[in-house]
Amino acid sequence: MGRREADCAVAATPDDAEDIVAVARGDKPRFEALFARFAPKVKTYLLRLGVAPAAAEELAQETMLNVWRRAHQFDPNLGTGAAWIFTIARNQRIDALRRERHPEALRGQWTIAVTDAPTPEDLFLIREQARRLETALADLSPAQMEVVRRSFLGAGPLSQVARDLDLPLATAKSHLRRAVARLKAALDETS
Repeated sequence: MGRREADCAVAATPDDAEDIVAVARGDKPRFEALFARFAPKVKTYLLRLGVAPAAAEELAQETMLNVWRRAHQFDPNLGTGAAWIFTIARNQRIDALRRERHPEALRGQWTIAVTDAPTPEDLFLIREQARRLETALADLSPAQMEVVRRSFLGAGPLSQVARDLDLPLATAKSHLRRAVARLKAALDETS
């Protein structure tokens, strides 16, 4: 088995979700096993995203600490344990960038930087983000969906979108604000 296949085999096992559920109940040995399995993978993932080695080590530790603290928020019906952990890592990286006040580095916060071929961790995050976004889009009202579609597909400024849809500008703003909040919450639901 090659290195990438080994990464994939370690990144997600059926026991990951069970381990996280056990951690939510305070099971320290299961957390230690989860930590041993994921901390090195999270650090490698962060290094691939361009995080300095010392910072990647610290962020991996913070990620696993958040796994311990937030295990009760994990829902195995919404995705894999590995995807949940790597999403926490991604969010830790974004928070670190915000703390460092590097706004230029935040531009790509919703995308995954891929240097060569996508890693198993990248693929997990891409699939989970796409699934959550599709679900959130399906939950928007038809009016919200139309305002979002026109606003983001270049139908002009929001005032023009409101005129085209025969809506008051305040209503169009409200639809857009609520829709964006739902979509953002869907993408951040595991943080």
